[in-house]
Amino acid sequence: MHPALAHVEAWIFDLDNTLYPASADLFGQIDKRMTAYVARTLGLDEASAYAVQKRFFQEHGTTLSGLMRQHAVDPHEFLADVHAIELDAIAEDRRLARLIAQLPGRKLVFTNGDEPYARRVLGKLGLSETFEAIHDIHACAYRPKPDPSAYAGFCAAQKVDPRRACFVEDMARNLKPAKAIGMATVWIDNGSEQGHDADRSFIDFTITDLADWLHELLGDAA
Repeated sequence: MHPALAHVEAWIFDLDNTLYPASADLFGQIDKRMTAYVARTLGLDEASAYAVQKRFFQEHGTTLSGLMRQHAVDPHEFLADVHAIELDAIAEDRRLARLIAQLPGRKLVFTNGDEPYARRVLGKLGLSETFEAIHDIHACAYRPKPDPSAYAGFCAAQKVDPRRACFVEDMARNLKPAKAIGMATVWIDNGSEQGHDADRSFIDFTITDLADWLHELLGDAA
C-alpha cells in the first residue's frame, strides 16, 4: 500500500464515470433526459432548457438542486425520469470487483444520483456485493456534493472518520470539501464534464483508469 494511504480504513467511491469509464457515456443519456425534463417543466425550447440546466449545475451542484430551489420540483419524479436509461454501454467488470474487494477496510458509494439507479449500475457492473452501503442524494437531504454538508452527513450516517478515509471521484470540485475534512483524494481525470474551478491543489492522486491504479496500489496482493 502507498504510504500516503496506509492509514485508510474507508474507501469511498463516486458512481457515474468513476466505477465505469466515462467513455460509456451513460451520463450523456441522463444529460439529454434532464434537458427534456427542464424543457417540459419550464415550458422552454431545447436550447433554452439546456442553458438553464447547465446554469443550475454550475450554481447549485446539480440540475435537481436548482429545480427544487427555484421551481419546487419533486426530486423522486425527476430522478425516476432522468435515470430511465439503457445500460447497454457498460458490462460486468470482474477485474475491478476483485481489486476493490482486496482493498483493506470498508467500501462505500457516495453519489449525487439515487440508490435505485446506483443499484442498477452496480448490478450491471457485477459490483452488487462489493459495497457496504450507498449514500445517495436522498440521504444527503438534497444538498449534493460539493456542498460541505453532504460530506458531514455522509460521515455521520456511515460512521466514517474522514481522517482515515479515501475518496475517489471524477469531478475534481467534489474532492475539495473531502480534502478539507481530512480525506485522501483521488481524481479520475477521464474527460468528464468539470465545473469552472481550475484549482487542483486539494487532489492527492490524479489517475486515468481506476482498475489500473488499484492494481498498482495493491502490488503483489493484486
